[in-house]
Amino acid sequence: MSGSGTHPSELFRPLAPDDPAAVGGYRLSAVLGSGGMGKVYLSYTLGGRPVALKVIRPEFSEDPEFRRRFQQEVRAAQRVQGLYTAPVIDFDTDGAQPWLATAYVPGPSLAHAVSAHGRLPLRSVLLLAIGVAEALQVIHGAGIVHRDLKPANVLLASDGPRVIDFGIARAADATSLTGSGVSVGTPAFMAPEQASTGTVTAATDIFALGQIIAFAAIGAPAYGDGNSHAILYRIVHEDPDLSALPAELQPLVGRCLSRDPAARPALGEIIEICHALSPAPLRQGEDWLPQAVAGSITERLRLPEPARTPPPQPAAAPTPTAPSTPSAYAQPPTAPAAYPLQPPAPAYAPTQTAPAAPAHTPAYAPTAPGHPTPPPGYQTPPPGYPPAAPQKSGPNGRVIAGAVIGALIGIAVIVSLLPDGSAKDEAGHSGSSRGGATTPAPGSSAAQNKNQKRPDPTPATYQGVDITANYQVMLADNPPRPGTGGNAGVLYNGGDFFYYYDTLFGDTKVGTNNGKLVVLNNAQKGSLETCRAETRYTEKVGLDQLTDGSEICVLSNAGHIAVVTYRGKSEAKDASNFITVDLTVWRGAEDPKKR
Repeated sequence: MSGSGTHPSELFRPLAPDDPAAVGGYRLSAVLGSGGMGKVYLSYTLGGRPVALKVIRPEFSEDPEFRRRFQQEVRAAQRVQGLYTAPVIDFDTDGAQPWLATAYVPGPSLAHAVSAHGRLPLRSVLLLAIGVAEALQVIHGAGIVHRDLKPANVLLASDGPRVIDFGIARAADATSLTGSGVSVGTPAFMAPEQASTGTVTAATDIFALGQIIAFAAIGAPAYGDGNSHAILYRIVHEDPDLSALPAELQPLVGRCLSRDPAARPALGEIIEICHALSPAPLRQGEDWLPQAVAGSITERLRLPEPARTPPPQPAAAPTPTAPSTPSAYAQPPTAPAAYPLQPPAPAYAPTQTAPAAPAHTPAYAPTAPGHPTPPPGYQTPPPGYPPAAPQKSGPNGRVIAGAVIGALIGIAVIVSLLPDGSAKDEAGHSGSSRGGATTPAPGSSAAQNKNQKRPDPTPATYQGVDITANYQVMLADNPPRPGTGGNAGVLYNGGDFFYYYDTLFGDTKVGTNNGKLVVLNNAQKGSLETCRAETRYTEKVGLDQLTDGSEICVLSNAGHIAVVTYRGKSEAKDASNFITVDLTVWRGAEDPKKR
């Protein structure tokens, strides 16, 4: 398929019936694509600049651990402002549909370009490698490891590559949706340590960069094709076949793809090597890509018009009863508004043409700015409702008023005569009304739900987990994978359990920045019941308080409970400083706590 033959309608798909008309105040114009974490739409800022807006899938949105990590990663991604990244310009991590917006990059992905046009020439590959390496320097400088660097996440713009979706995979890695023992990432582009133990560091991204270079120069993955298990086995146990690579690139790619993370070159060295390999000075510019690939950029500049009005709304007003589980792409009611973009209409706005004004204006009718705000879920009443109040009171009116007052007095007398002040509610259920609050009667379904005990989750056990100094683990991970807490230091990045080592003063401790912990005494047995009953909780303890077999209860704010069994510290002769622990985790043992 040639780049010039791609019709814009294939690049910008129209909104489907289940797509929202607007998200976070952005009117959506087209669908750019979809993936494992969500759907990406084209929209525009108030000034008319195009943006790519990613809406997260509901399966992730409903996971509190994902939301917590998604917020951390998006805020960290805001600090990334490199020339070869697509900056995050807006986001909402707390709404029913978490989303983030980045600058729109008019260019195909490396995956699309290679699929459509084949391998890239050497000069394009070198400029690609330099641009992605510079992007990773900025991303790592913000305390982020990409974790899912692959051809689909590298866009080819007219002035160089752009790396997208950095750090977001870490949020998905926190959810139970990844399944037991499954890592978030694309198998063909994962590093050996990521595939085998889930360990992710900056060196993991350098391995992926080597894969990117090989893919662009060969036109296929370095470890071949096949099912994911076969590819992962080759990545962990075998050396790649680089014979199809240009001879100049083989030493560089071979070092990047070393199974030993410490043997991989630094990003600055990769940039220097690429400059040295080029027969002519390398400079990013309009001619860095082959003409066929550059044509794909032109197609992506023919953008659809901004959405000036929302799509037609259904004739029937929505039911006022909210569903128990909100739909991921429920279409919000939007009041017609002229472009430029206006904020979404409030939830009570009517979804069809308003009828003529009723004779009596309701107290909460949205008639003009400054009127009182209606309560949530309020729907505009139909014409003539409520009925107009009588203009004067005659003899018949006094009789009716007296009858109503007498009926109310009679009801009050009957209620006072019932035993224990019990009364029937409108549905006929009995309940107590002591203290001005209605409580369900014993045996009622409400009382049963209130008193129903949360079932204890099945514990998951992991043995021999090595936690490197200044790394942390998250109890939601399955299996728990030690990782960095970001550039602010592990103590300030929400780790469920961390190992801290101060190289200057030799201070060593374990702790939590997302809950509380306590070291159990020798007479206690680590269990879910013991951890729930403990009251001596703190946030960190010195390593000198632990011996082989010491048990620590950890309660995370995300609702997970764990017993951490300390198994010792690395010896001085070891290349790295780490502790070894066993973990028993009860995920979702308690309700998450808001921080």
